[in-house]
Amino acid sequence: MWARLGIPILALAALCSCEEAPQDEAPFVPEYAGVETRLLDGDLVNFFVEMRGARDAGDVEDYARCAAAQYALIRGYGFARHLRTNVAQEGGLWRGDAVYTISAALPRGLKTIDAEVVALACAENGIPMV
Repeated sequence: MWARLGIPILALAALCSCEEAPQDEAPFVPEYAGVETRLLDGDLVNFFVEMRGARDAGDVEDYARCAAAQYALIRGYGFARHLRTNVAQEGGLWRGDAVYTISAALPRGLKTIDAEVVALACAENGIPMV
C-alpha cells in the first residue's frame, strides 16, 4: 500500500522510530532572569543575560541573541553582527556577556542575524527579549 503512494518502505521505516526517549532526561524548563544592555559606542552593544535551567552554553547564547535582535529592532535597525559571547555557570545560574554591532544594512561577516527573523523565532520558542 505505501509503495503505491510513492513512499518507499525503507523511507517509511526511517520515519518511524521504535526507540523511546530516555526517561531519565529532565525536561527543559528555563528560567530567564533578565537582560541588561549597555551601549558601548554608536552601534556596539553589550548584552548581559542571566538564566537558570540552561542545558548548556548554547541556551545562554540564544537568550543573548534574542536580546540583540529585539534591541536592534527597537533602535530601528534590521540587523546585528555577533562579535563574542562569554558564558559562565555558577551554582545553577548561567550568565552570558555578549557583544553585537547593530546596523540598518546587512553587515559584513559570518555571524550576522536578521533581527526580525530572529525575534520571531525567539517569540515562537518562548525566549524573552529586551
